[in-house]
Amino acid sequence: MHPSASGANLPALRSHNAALVLDLLRAATLAGGPGLGRPELAARTGLTPQAVSKITARLREDGLVEEAGRLPSTGGKPSTGLRLAARSRYAVGVHLDGESLTAVLTDLAGRTVAERSAPLALDRPVDDGLAAITAQVRDAAARAPGPVLGVGVGMRGPLDHRTGVLHRVTGFPHWEGVGLRDALARRLGLPVAVDKNTNAAALAVLAAAPAAGAPAPAAPPVPPPAAGPGGGSFAYLHLGTGLGAALVLDGTLHRGGRTGAGEFGHQVVQLDGPPCKCGNRGCLEALCLAAVDRGDPAGAARLLGVGAANLVALLDVDRIVLGGRTVLAAPELFRRETAAVLADRGRGVPVATAAPLAVAEGAALLVLAPLFTHAALV
Repeated sequence: MHPSASGANLPALRSHNAALVLDLLRAATLAGGPGLGRPELAARTGLTPQAVSKITARLREDGLVEEAGRLPSTGGKPSTGLRLAARSRYAVGVHLDGESLTAVLTDLAGRTVAERSAPLALDRPVDDGLAAITAQVRDAAARAPGPVLGVGVGMRGPLDHRTGVLHRVTGFPHWEGVGLRDALARRLGLPVAVDKNTNAAALAVLAAAPAAGAPAPAAPPVPPPAAGPGGGSFAYLHLGTGLGAALVLDGTLHRGGRTGAGEFGHQVVQLDGPPCKCGNRGCLEALCLAAVDRGDPAGAARLLGVGAANLVALLDVDRIVLGGRTVLAAPELFRRETAAVLADRGRGVPVATAAPLAVAEGAALLVLAPLFTHAALV
């Protein structure tokens, strides 16, 4: 395993302005263009050319930015293109769904360069589970050809992402109170971040939005790094062995004051409904899972649409993004049926499905995102 070494504590990354520059270079690198020149970086960030030159010089010294050749001339002297040195650092993202572990190795731009999945049940004793998780993550990190900045873990909640301590994990109460972040960090010798699987997936969706910059440049803008639902305000709904959600409001992940936002599955929609494992009756999660168990995915999708319509009415989000093992087994069915219920209820917003590796890739972004934005992920 490569040490994190200088990767997680680079002085240049303490600067908000450096983060702005890196964010733009990341977007340009993902778009596959020739890179961005210093004049364009100055225009997009609103920084002076002198400030951009100093920032990019420091980032080059740290090995985070590299030259990409001469850019086409627009009438004056051709400028040198810059791009993110995407293969200079790596991160590992992990999805623990209770029954298996999926790990991805991503480069600095957040692109997956390797992935692996293995059975890993959380019903085993905590020490055995920690040992198994550690072994799988070590294997993923060992595949990195360069320094690994850290490890991000997305798993079912509730949990406190600020401390990395699990609360009463749905379905696995013996993990309550486990300091997963610190336990893994001690075993791995790397920084570790932990968040709910839904929040991790929402970060992956959010990362598909274009990098923010100000003011708008005169030149054509860099296209988004990837097609997808992108930023704005949206709700990510995750249906797998349970049902949860993440909320992105005005481009920012909303976790709530007690980190409990997104318990979407435990809204009661049928007062005399079946019991839910949370202790209530008629929860949306219990109804959706019952429909799946009886072989009626379309019925589950329509129930999901009912809950989604409630969210749209309450928060006026711009779109709904669906994910999770159950959804991805029949993505078009879930997208179509959920969208139909939204339209019938007068809440017709776009409905999309997330990428299959969204949770794991978003978990890697728990490590990478602070490099590209000054806003803390809290």
